[in-house]
Amino acid sequence: MLRTVRRLHASSIFRHENPLGLPKNPLIPRMSRGLPVKQKIPGVNKILLVASGKGGVGKSTVSSNLALSLHNLGKKVGLLDVDIFGPSIPRMLNLSGEPRLSSEGKLLPLSNYGIESMSMGYMVPPENAVVWRGLMVMKALQQLLFEVQWSNLDYLVIDMPPGTGDTQLTIGQQLKVDGAIIVSTPQDIALIDAVKGIAMFNKVNIPILGLVQNMSYYICPNCSHESHIFGTEGAAREAKNHDLELLGSIPLNADICVHSDSGKPVVMDPKSVLSKPYLDIAKRVLEKTS
Repeated sequence: MLRTVRRLHASSIFRHENPLGLPKNPLIPRMSRGLPVKQKIPGVNKILLVASGKGGVGKSTVSSNLALSLHNLGKKVGLLDVDIFGPSIPRMLNLSGEPRLSSEGKLLPLSNYGIESMSMGYMVPPENAVVWRGLMVMKALQQLLFEVQWSNLDYLVIDMPPGTGDTQLTIGQQLKVDGAIIVSTPQDIALIDAVKGIAMFNKVNIPILGLVQNMSYYICPNCSHESHIFGTEGAAREAKNHDLELLGSIPLNADICVHSDSGKPVVMDPKSVLSKPYLDIAKRVLEKTS
């Protein structure tokens, strides 16, 4: 009989040795030099990373809409949120509640819109903050990566936290990743950090599929005037500088925000013109990873 994962209360944060309430995860295989051996996630065929060097560029919105677009193209898809401190995927997929454990002691994903998902946001109430030091974060990350029972997915989209720290390095060293997607706005200050993300993936030998330019332009709903609020083609310039493809440009539009906040990503409406950029990006991802 399946049992529920115990909630993490603030009073237990500092003494809890097993953040997700799971049995101790198996030892990660290591080479003789002590470096992690890259491995696949059980039940997953291909792994995609959606990353940015900077927060606030719409990475989680791109992740959720990309996952749903891949699903709409006939693929079996999961979405893993590894942002321990600021998980967004539960809200975007309109999911909540504690995951159950399988008979093998693994976390069972929560599902909506045909997408399996797992996130720290399912274990911690949204009003509570995760106040952990690095060791606790790494324990939780290991369990999110290797203690979830995915059901033979074609693609697992991993929504990465911003930056180039421990989480990114651990994933880069331990997982056999099929491709990374860098999300940025056209603004130079955002592109500075996107370039750092490119450098990080190159260092850990993860292929970069390309860049996505989010909030690329704004179209006035009254006069249809197109305005490039954050500059023009900044991501395209950096993609060319680093010999990468610009996978797509997504407009700045209030409907995308409203749909994300309400837990119904914009691609759920296939007739919307706003779903086309995400679908085009998903098609290019399939071409590059087939």
